[in-house]
Amino acid sequence: MVDAAPPPPNTVEAVVVYPPRLKPLGGEAVFSAVQIAPEVLKETPRLDQALESAPGVSLFRRTTSLSANPTTQGVSLREIAGSGAGRALVTLDGAPVNDPFGGWVIWSALPSEGIEGATIVRGAGAGPYGAGALTGVINLQERAARDGLGAFDASVGERQAYRAAVSGGTKDVLLTVSGESNNGYTPVRGPSRGAADTPLDLEDANAAVRIQHSFGTVQAALRMEVFEERRGAGLAGARSTAKGDAETLTLAQPAGDGIGGWRLQAWARGSDLANSSVSVAANRATTTPANNEFSTPAQGYGLNAAWQGRQGDVSWELGADARWAMGTDHELFKVANGQFTMGREAGGQTFVGGVYLDADYASGPWLVTGGARIDQWTSKDAQRKEFLLSTGAVTLNNPSPNASGTVPTGRLGVRYSVDDDLWLRAAAYAGFRAPTLNELHRPFRVGNDVTEANPLLRPEKLDGVEVGIGGDQFAGARFNWQGTVFYNELKDPVTNVTIGIGPGTFAALPIAGFIPAGGTLRQRQNAGQIDAWGLEGDANGEIFTALSWRAAFSYTHARVDGKSAAPQLTGLKPAQTPAWVVTTGLDWRAMDKLTLSSSVRFVSEQFDDDQNTRRLPPGAEWDGRAAWSLGPGEELYLAIDNIADAHISTGKTADFTDSWSEPRTVRVGFSYRR
Repeated sequence: MVDAAPPPPNTVEAVVVYPPRLKPLGGEAVFSAVQIAPEVLKETPRLDQALESAPGVSLFRRTTSLSANPTTQGVSLREIAGSGAGRALVTLDGAPVNDPFGGWVIWSALPSEGIEGATIVRGAGAGPYGAGALTGVINLQERAARDGLGAFDASVGERQAYRAAVSGGTKDVLLTVSGESNNGYTPVRGPSRGAADTPLDLEDANAAVRIQHSFGTVQAALRMEVFEERRGAGLAGARSTAKGDAETLTLAQPAGDGIGGWRLQAWARGSDLANSSVSVAANRATTTPANNEFSTPAQGYGLNAAWQGRQGDVSWELGADARWAMGTDHELFKVANGQFTMGREAGGQTFVGGVYLDADYASGPWLVTGGARIDQWTSKDAQRKEFLLSTGAVTLNNPSPNASGTVPTGRLGVRYSVDDDLWLRAAAYAGFRAPTLNELHRPFRVGNDVTEANPLLRPEKLDGVEVGIGGDQFAGARFNWQGTVFYNELKDPVTNVTIGIGPGTFAALPIAGFIPAGGTLRQRQNAGQIDAWGLEGDANGEIFTALSWRAAFSYTHARVDGKSAAPQLTGLKPAQTPAWVVTTGLDWRAMDKLTLSSSVRFVSEQFDDDQNTRRLPPGAEWDGRAAWSLGPGEELYLAIDNIADAHISTGKTADFTDSWSEPRTVRVGFSYRR
């Protein structure tokens, strides 16, 4: 007699609940799009560094969010011209995460443990992306909710670095929390360093919760977050604090399968930046207080709506969005006998809103997409008041006239599949970005360099064309690859234009006051036009099952045509614009439990100023990671950033003192992903 086989164990299917989303139209395949996979996010705890694995993605300066001041964390796509405000729109499941005052992104508030993936679309975004996607859009997708732990990471490293992040909950609630502390490194090294040079220490913390529920076929989600980071600026007496909150309410009824349905979203985002700056003695032994921006409260609000449908081979999306921003900069400045003597209040309000129609036609090997939108922008209630702290007497009352305009934009593209392994595409587009409150109203100081605001700035506009080719096979070898050639014209770029070199005051801009020796006076201006053409490509594949590789590059030839606005800049490279960016990576499963990963990022020379006098030499950083599997999704890891301890120049002052990137750094930690 044979015993009956035991019954199979009970299995419970895991319930995974994604945030309310409409399926994107298929036309995204017509443009230069790159996916950032969860594996990249796992290996790189800082989201901005993970995104930089795609060449063309860059913060304003070479520093990462580990050491960058919040005002330099604006992100741009393609190396057309760097900007502290950023020239790319960053969204989290449809809601913008760009700061309402400055346009930058506080990356420490977006731990990679809470992000499932990212789609980077290069090229001006019309259609559903809206204003601000001047050089493209980075669309982040938040992690799905499920019962239990979804992601966890804890690490310790050199310079007393500690970091922990966790994401998990239930199928109806997702909670993501992270915190970090780091004593930092001193950016000025060697004989140039003085007693005034201090470490770029960092402390940050954030928490976000998403509550979601389905009411029949309608999905609803409420997301709330708070964040704060505190940083040293590398000079005694210079620090910054950025804090804020965000709320997003989303209602959606997606189609049961494929394109269709509707989405309605409302969001609010608050922020407050405090930033103190100092002037530096010639021998870098001491600093003197120069400016204390003690509060910059700002608030942004927005609405967006979309309605999708399909008719035969045509799918479409009709939508509208609107964004409001208001904020005021509160500062102390002008020091006498070690004390601030003047106060300043500067700020205003901005609005941008538009309607759009996007449509795709897919038939056989052909995919055609087109979109058009029209936006209205306004800038109003601009004020700048300066007063004596001792008496309150107003010494400057400089309101600016309201401004407004209407901007039509659009995009058109086509993709043709030659066969299953080869495709061709071409696209043309136009986009715009309205200046931020920060660019319009807030002057700032870094060391002895002063940059003045300009309430008369006009929106930036970009026109571009590109052609691309790609596939899943090349010369008989199977791997994914794509390449693009593009040409862009950036009109009225907001540029920090040099007015004069200190010491002294300058008649062209007397409002700035005295500029000390070794300092430079600049003002944000619409500096003519930037013409840029370039090449970009990426590929990835496997050499054998246990060894995978990836490589990508971008080459951009960008030059300024200052026209009558800034003729002195004609023929020069835009500041913070390298010609070449190259990234490579290898992942080797050396043993069943051991995985070794390595990556290199190379950036060619660029200039830290509009005059092309402060040259930043080329540099390359080599990073490595070894992970030992403890079980499904669990691993211990050792990571070494900047293995070769390369000295990469990240900034240069008027007296040619260099700031350098982070030195070799070793981290050990535990990671879990499900």
